[in-house]
Order: sequence, then C-alpha cells, then structure tokens
Amino acid sequence: MPDKTLISFELHKTSRCIKRYMDSHTQKSCADKMTGMHGWAIGYFYDHRHEDVFQRDFEKACNIRRSTATSILQLMEKNGLIVRESVPYDARLKKITLTEKALQMHRQVDDAFNALEDKLRSRLSEEETATFFSVLKKIQQEVEADDQTT
Repeated sequence: MPDKTLISFELHKTSRCIKRYMDSHTQKSCADKMTGMHGWAIGYFYDHRHEDVFQRDFEKACNIRRSTATSILQLMEKNGLIVRESVPYDARLKKITLTEKALQMHRQVDDAFNALEDKLRSRLSEEETATFFSVLKKIQQEVEADDQTT
C-alpha cells in the first residue's frame, strides 16, 4: 500500500516548527514587533543594502503581487523598520533603506537562523543535504509551473 504521508502537509508542519523555533530564540522585544514576512523582508533588504532596492525588486524576489508588497512595506514603514528615499536619477522611484531598529532586529534574527541552520545540518550528511535541496527544488518548480498556468 502506498505511503499516505502528504508532502504539502509535512512541508507546512516543518515551516510551523521553524517559525516556533525562531519565535522562541529571538528576543521578545524583536518578535513582538516583527511578522515573519517582515523578517524575510529585512533579510532581503540587508543582503542588498549596498544597492538601490525598490518595491518592484522586492516583489520579484519574494514572488508577491504589488498590492501585497505595498501592504508589507507600508506596515514596515509605520513600524519604523524602513524608510523610502528618493533617488537623484529618477524622481518617481523611492529606494528602500533599513533603519537602525531594523538592523538590530536583523542581527538577532540572523543569529537565531544561523544556530538553527547549524543544528539542522549537523543531523544530515552532505549527501542527504544535497538530496534534500534537489527534491525541494523539484517541488518548488512543480508548484511554480502550476501557479503560472492558473
């Protein structure tokens, strides 16, 4: 009889476990003021802090719609995590810059992510890790291909 374990359910369950780990391993003051998406957004803007990053770049990187990105960025701006600044070469564009508050949060979250990553990789061989990423990529491609046809 075939295994009835659902891939999508197990991925969702794993995602929730990671969220709980991150919530419990970041300072309460940080976790109370930041949603999971804000954490990912801060990470993206941090990784691209030496570039001019605009909302459209964020939309593309996160594979989200403009309205979703607008909502996320407006709340982050309201919470003092980002500022939007004009660029001299195009008055229509506003680059997104992290505030000092967001940089402090990033350091806390990054420490927790690195600890989790080390913990997860310590339980897997190099071959298991490579297989995991290969399978995960196939799943992502299948879901993305299906998403583009609808």
